[in-house]
Amino acid sequence: MNTAADYERMISQYDREGLLQLWKTLEENGYVSGWEPGKAFEYLMLRAFQIEGAEVRWPYSVRIDGEELEQIDGTVYTDGLSCLIECKDERGRVNVEPIAKLRNQLLRRPSGVIGVIFSHHGFTEPAITLARFTAPQTILLWTGEELAFALENNYIRRGLVAKYRGCVEQGIPDYNIRIERLI
Repeated sequence: MNTAADYERMISQYDREGLLQLWKTLEENGYVSGWEPGKAFEYLMLRAFQIEGAEVRWPYSVRIDGEELEQIDGTVYTDGLSCLIECKDERGRVNVEPIAKLRNQLLRRPSGVIGVIFSHHGFTEPAITLARFTAPQTILLWTGEELAFALENNYIRRGLVAKYRGCVEQGIPDYNIRIERLI
């Protein structure tokens, strides 16, 4: 079993083209050899931000009095945004549970922190509805189609800003960056 340091070492060897190939492998096979389920997706997303110049913190646990309180898939700092990252590489669409979990995590953070959920296969309608009503916490939703677009077009950071602006201007956390670019 690989450690967090092993995964960081492994993903740091990937350049943009390597990430595209990793994404294609996930798309075709649903897994990547040498990676625990879900880990390749988590590290791929963070590495994509890092390659485009964002500051990232790799997956970590928050402990209080020696007990694990939270497991965070990562954090991203870019373009004035501070984001808690949640990645879901499930075969089906993501339901409300990860949104509720992330909302609770955001309640323990400064008000300017936003949540971002990346879902390989999208979200259920109840999940989208819940994300629309999490205010004052902001949770942005990314689908696999948007991720593929962002990876292919070197648009992960700008896409995050576009999603955030879409949420600010239109109140929709699932603003689709492939349809209309705000920036």
